[in-house]
Order: sequence, then C-alpha cells, then structure tokens
Amino acid sequence: MAILELEQVTYSYRTRYQQVDALKDVSYAFEPGKLYALVGKSGSGKSTLLSLMAGLDLPQQGRILYEGKSTKELNLTHYRREKAAVIYQSFRLFPLLTVAENITYPMELRKVSAKTARKRVGELLEKVNLPASMANRFPGMLSGGEQQRVAVARALSMETKLLLADEPTGNLDSENSLHIVSLLRDLAHQDGYCVIVVTHDMEIAALADEVLTMRDGRLQE
Repeated sequence: MAILELEQVTYSYRTRYQQVDALKDVSYAFEPGKLYALVGKSGSGKSTLLSLMAGLDLPQQGRILYEGKSTKELNLTHYRREKAAVIYQSFRLFPLLTVAENITYPMELRKVSAKTARKRVGELLEKVNLPASMANRFPGMLSGGEQQRVAVARALSMETKLLLADEPTGNLDSENSLHIVSLLRDLAHQDGYCVIVVTHDMEIAALADEVLTMRDGRLQE
C-alpha cells in the first residue's frame, strides 16, 4: 500500500521574464520498503516536486496524498514536523548546537522527554555509524561525510516512515556517497522506510529499487 501518492500534480511559477511550468500532471505511488531515485537535468522539476512532497507548498492542480489524505487537508506544519523528514544537500545543521542538540531538536518540537531524547541520540549515532564521542562536538569540527550522517540521524529522530533526500551526496566524495546511499537503502529494506532521493549521480541511482526520470516537468519510469 502506498504511503505517498501523486495525482496529476501540476505546478507553475513566474520569473521576472516568463512563466515556468515546473510540473505537468505528475502521477505516481510511492511504497514503504523501497528506495526511489529521482533523476533529471537541472530545471526538469525535481526540486519543485520534492518541495511539494515535503509540504513546503501545495500543488496548484492535482493532489498529493499522505496515507490517503490530501496535503491540502493537513496541517502542513504538523506534516513537516512529524510526517515528512528531509535531508538537505547542505546539511542545514545548527552550527552553534552540538551534534546531540541537533539530533534532539526535532524531538524537542514533539515534546519528547529529555531522558528519552538523550537515549535516542546514542541509538541514532550508532545507526549512522558514528561514535558516541561525537555527541558533544559541533558541526564545524566534523568532516562533510560526518555532518551528512548527523543530518540523517536528525531526520531519523522524527520517527516518520517517509524520508526525502535532496542531493544528499552532492558535497561528498565517492566513498562517503556510497556509504550514505547504502544507509538509506538499509533504512528502506530493513526498517520499512519510503526513501525518495533526488540525485544527479547515476551510480547512486543504480543502487535504487526504482529510478524515476523528470523531463520537462513530467515524470517517467
């Protein structure tokens, strides 16, 4: 059964000079337990589609359904906080917070107790293959690969089964890129996550269960 469904999703916006038809009648159903790769040239509509799936905006036509309910009917703040976790290419870690504080931040928003949150930090660091000793370090003290794994751990602290990743390996070397994608694939296959990754890297896409191509605002399998 699908966790996220796109039904004839259409979206356009205006620049200073023209109207851009970013998405045109995009339909697809995403299932738990799979890693999806969304590929395509710059300007093909990938980032726009990801932002709509993440609840940052609503389709102008068509619907996005999360567990059968349209995002137009959902509280989008609640949806972004508790349903759709996003991993960003630029990590977006809080530089003045420690690794542990970055990971617990989503839990604090959900009113998880401090004791439970601290325990969860250790579990998540182990899951992303980082030592517990990193908990008290600041992001600036970490390598790019380590920061990305902290970003993954923070996304997992939301405890949602929908995980969206925007070019999660764009700033990483080949070894760290493969490690991150292997981790995301394990989350799908072993823990039942629905993982959707926007990527330009076809080697990374080759590891996905399904590869979807965006071309001129349309989705192709």
